[in-house]
Amino acid sequence: MTYTLDATDTDLVHGFRRVAADQLDAGIASLGGAGDIGIHEAVHDARKRCKKLRGMLRLFRGSFPDYKVENAALRDAARLLSDLRDSTAVIETYDRLMERYGALLERSAFAPLRASFTRDRTASGEAGDLSDRMAAMCEALEAIRGRVETWTLEKGGFKAIEDGLVRSYDRARAAMDVADDSRDPADMHEWRKRVKYHWYHMRLLSDARSDVLLAREATADRLSDVLGDHHDLEAFLPRLETSPLADDAVRLLRGLVSEEQGRLELEAFTLGQALLSPKPKMLAKEVRQAVRTWYAAA
Repeated sequence: MTYTLDATDTDLVHGFRRVAADQLDAGIASLGGAGDIGIHEAVHDARKRCKKLRGMLRLFRGSFPDYKVENAALRDAARLLSDLRDSTAVIETYDRLMERYGALLERSAFAPLRASFTRDRTASGEAGDLSDRMAAMCEALEAIRGRVETWTLEKGGFKAIEDGLVRSYDRARAAMDVADDSRDPADMHEWRKRVKYHWYHMRLLSDARSDVLLAREATADRLSDVLGDHHDLEAFLPRLETSPLADDAVRLLRGLVSEEQGRLELEAFTLGQALLSPKPKMLAKEVRQAVRTWYAAA
């Protein structure tokens, strides 16, 4: 189930529908097979499929007449289970902190915190309304899946993606400038969302085998991860308010979070300059040439 437009698709509409169908089918299968792969893994996969599909819709927003309706439907479906992901993210953040700084710590002193996170995660997976919310999300995805074969595009070739590509890229550049000025966590998170959409767009076009676009994909991937870790650290901090740890251990963790966020910010803005310094017109030129070469080869 590749998340890539293929030059061998009969036409762009076929590729657009094929990728959408693949993502929705995978998300529906995950929710239906949660007993086999685990509830948290199933929910994470289904929500990830929604994000990837919303990324593709943004690429085609200038030519897809149902963009607003379908984007909102995917957003609302994913929100049904957004809280479940949070309980896993704090565990992953704790583990990353211990992996980086654990050699400097008496790790046993922090074990009660991870144990409390694990209990919370288990409880969230046993919530009384969880099966109903999973069923509601599955039903919402099935409804979208039923409409996919009717999706149309009003433009063809590069024109079908030009507006969405440039608009998303320009917003990522603007979001970086805002985040660089403020270093506010909310602005950093907004930048991350914009970068992730650009990453999705490069992934969708990766079959073009353009060295420029493949390099962009790799850089955007890493930048998205760095900004995601930064956001997870910010979400981790409030959990220390009700921590079972001693005050000195909490203060130490707060200091480590601050240090780690500073390190991540330095890496993020270095990557951001490399990824987002070209003007939108230059990006459009690079992608236009890659797509033309792609179809000529096919």
